Amino acid sequence: MKRPTMADIARRAGVTKAAVSFALNDRPGVSAPTRRRILAIAEELGWQPNSAARALSDGRAGAFGLVIDRPARTLGLEPFFMQLVSGIQAELITDATPLVFTMAEDQAAEIALYRSWWAQRRVDGVFLVDLKAHDARVAVLEELGMPGVVIGAPVGTGRLPAVWSDDGVAVRTVVRHLAELGHRRIARVSGPSALRHTMIRTEAFTAYVRELGVEGRIVEADYSGEQGARATRELLAVGPARPTAILYDNDVMALSGLTAAQSLGVRVPDDLSLVAWDDSALCELVHPSLTALSRDIAAYGAHAARRLREAAGGREVGDLEDPPPRLTVRGSVAAVPLS
Repeated sequence: MKRPTMADIARRAGVTKAAVSFALNDRPGVSAPTRRRILAIAEELGWQPNSAARALSDGRAGAFGLVIDRPARTLGLEPFFMQLVSGIQAELITDATPLVFTMAEDQAAEIALYRSWWAQRRVDGVFLVDLKAHDARVAVLEELGMPGVVIGAPVGTGRLPAVWSDDGVAVRTVVRHLAELGHRRIARVSGPSALRHTMIRTEAFTAYVRELGVEGRIVEADYSGEQGARATRELLAVGPARPTAILYDNDVMALSGLTAAQSLGVRVPDDLSLVAWDDSALCELVHPSLTALSRDIAAYGAHAARRLREAAGGREVGDLEDPPPRLTVRGSVAAVPLS
């Protein structure tokens, strides 16, 4: 079926295309009865405005963008981004705003996309995720005058508003809980060290284990199950000095770490306690179920979408701090047995 046009509406209503344009764009030039008749016919025909034409007429694309430059193999397995996107979509659907979602091989390719989108009026703003130290994307968006919202801590974000929760508080919550259970050798399997949120977690972990007089060790990985298992085997290969507890920077690595530990004959939680960052249904489906840092990631995405809508509409938008994750204790954590 051919998509209806303004010419189709004009023929059906017996008016000019100019009159249809006035009515559909809520401009003066037609009587109230004629406007109502044109709008009724447009609805009956299923007419929708052409986004490219609208962008040419008022400069708005009516869409927002999200680009992710993580490897596809890790993104497809990680529940965090799926929950984040669902929250963004749930908010944007309230006014039928589309989300243009794609992946890039690196940050240079991501920046090229932003320049192209802005020049072609494809989007009215973008969500920035996985900020790095001295992130080049921030300066590019400011140069273009392109609205953006950072999903992450307001550090190095320039004039862009950020929606964030305090990762440092979350790290301290986990380390304190483990220390109170008698753990004195606590490890962490981190995400890529170049990411700013990894840096914040690392700084908090290092400072807090020192403050508590606890031995801490960090092994870097890439959020994938393979790397989570590798890091776990590395940590458990040091014999009597191996950690009695491990905090993982995502749930996928924690799940693979559980499997790796069990394959080595290490009992969880009798010999080793495990904690995952960002709770998910996966954490409850394994045995023992995984203790995890829980937060409403979908709400996090919805808050970012509201902020971006406001920024794209010309409003001054500040940072928004969500509550820090809470620790949901399950079967993978226990006190260190008295020797």
